[in-house]
Amino acid sequence: MHIEPGLITQVKLAMANIVASGMLLTYARELLKRPADIIRSLIAALFFTAFMQSFHLQVGPSELHFIGAMAIYLTLGFIPTLLGFAAGLLLQGLVFEPMDLPHLAVNTLSLVIPLLAIHYTLGRKLREGVTVTLQQIVAMDAMYYGGVVAMVGFWLSFANVTTPLAAWASFASSYLVVVMLEPVFTYTTLRLLKNHEDKAWVNMCFSVSELELTK
Repeated sequence: MHIEPGLITQVKLAMANIVASGMLLTYARELLKRPADIIRSLIAALFFTAFMQSFHLQVGPSELHFIGAMAIYLTLGFIPTLLGFAAGLLLQGLVFEPMDLPHLAVNTLSLVIPLLAIHYTLGRKLREGVTVTLQQIVAMDAMYYGGVVAMVGFWLSFANVTTPLAAWASFASSYLVVVMLEPVFTYTTLRLLKNHEDKAWVNMCFSVSELELTK
């Protein structure tokens, strides 16, 4: 989901920086109300960075990644995931991919805007007593990654260089593999943590006690 360096003008990058900064500051204030989410945000950033580095493949104008988005969101919560994505991208840029730093805000928005859509539609219901099933996780993954590829298409529409529709479609279709495989990883992770939710370290580091998982 990284936009390749050089495709976005400085003016548009500046606009993305303003939007991303405002969004992150708005939600970062919530950490003062829930200090446990500070730890979870750091865990989300580390897991996200590890997942992103574990697999990434150039596909057309962007990259295919294993993000682990729904695994992070369902086990750590909304705000830790949102802030963890931004911090993870920063960490990845500082340590592994310095060329991606100019597009930090662009790539952050590509991840967090679909996350906002998921959280305020399907996601919140799962913490209000709705049982989590594998089918629901598949639907959430499909919606989330559909949002990610749509965001990449949005940025490419503002790029300096015209990107053929076929190149974007190739990138979009590559995420079908992720949508098929990642829900199994998410469900397995949730099941493992739910089996140990009575342990203090699980309750401190993760947010799974509110979730009901199908047997």
